[in-house]
Amino acid sequence: MSQLLVEEELKQALRKIPEWEMVGKAIERTVEFDDFLGAIDFVEQVAEIAEEEEHHPDINIRYNKVTLSLSTHDESGLTSRDFEVAERIDNLME
Repeated sequence: MSQLLVEEELKQALRKIPEWEMVGKAIERTVEFDDFLGAIDFVEQVAEIAEEEEHHPDINIRYNKVTLSLSTHDESGLTSRDFEVAERIDNLME
């Protein structure tokens, strides 16, 4: 099981994923697509990553905008797993 990251670790981890921001005890990113189907295709790719990692983001879809939120619920905060999944999701955008 992963341990919660301390403040300095969080700062370092956030530098690697500049599109994400801290929101309470989670990290979030919103991605905008040309249309609804583009958003759904992206969510399907995120779902594959989540299943592989056994770590699932909260996902909010608003037509062509997808907001992802990652937190380790068992630890009530952020662990290295959240940042690993965020980096894999960012790789989808390259």
